[in-house]
Amino acid sequence: MTGKKVLVVDDDVRTVELVKLYLSRDGYRVLTAYDGLEALRLAREARPDLIVLDLMLPDIYGLEVCRILRGESDVPIIMLTARTTDQDKLTGLDVGADDYVTKPFSPRELAARVRAVLRRLPGERVAVQIKHDELTMDLEKQEAWLADEPLSLTNVEFKILGVLASNPGRVFSRAELIERAMGYDFEGFDRTIDVHILNLRRKIEADPSRPRYIKTVYGVGYRFGGGER
Repeated sequence: MTGKKVLVVDDDVRTVELVKLYLSRDGYRVLTAYDGLEALRLAREARPDLIVLDLMLPDIYGLEVCRILRGESDVPIIMLTARTTDQDKLTGLDVGADDYVTKPFSPRELAARVRAVLRRLPGERVAVQIKHDELTMDLEKQEAWLADEPLSLTNVEFKILGVLASNPGRVFSRAELIERAMGYDFEGFDRTIDVHILNLRRKIEADPSRPRYIKTVYGVGYRFGGGER
């Protein structure tokens, strides 16, 4: 689970609950606020890793909240609003927003935007050549070997394995793996990942029922075990 905190600010309770549902499913700890004053208080006290901020808020307008927070910290901010003109978007970005999502929106797309913005922050490993036990991958050449024998992987399988193997021990939700391997606009089901994981295990595990490389984290997703028994 990511363990990162996301503050969701919107005066519409249904919107907040919908966004919270999708972000919680991705493993985020979600804080909620329904007006500008509460947003500022929680941002200062809880120090979230990212804020989803509605433009039209009671007490303090969303743009002003963004402006105040940007003067105090560099916390990533995604603006969420029904206003769709280019000038509105530019204004939000000018005061320090990192991204802009307009209503009505796809909760899956918003969750993907959150992951994308957080991924720009330092801390996640990026590797070109990976070796764990008998498994070797070259991410630039899109080639993989097991015990020096070439693996025949589909493009999606290679991407999934590359994401997991680049970050051993980190748990990825199904939604995260879908975004990394297929893009956030993929319209299939999260369980599609399970099928690809099953196929990967058949190709890289000596005993797919007792995997050494791709471990299931029940209720969350998958992590790379690096060949551990």
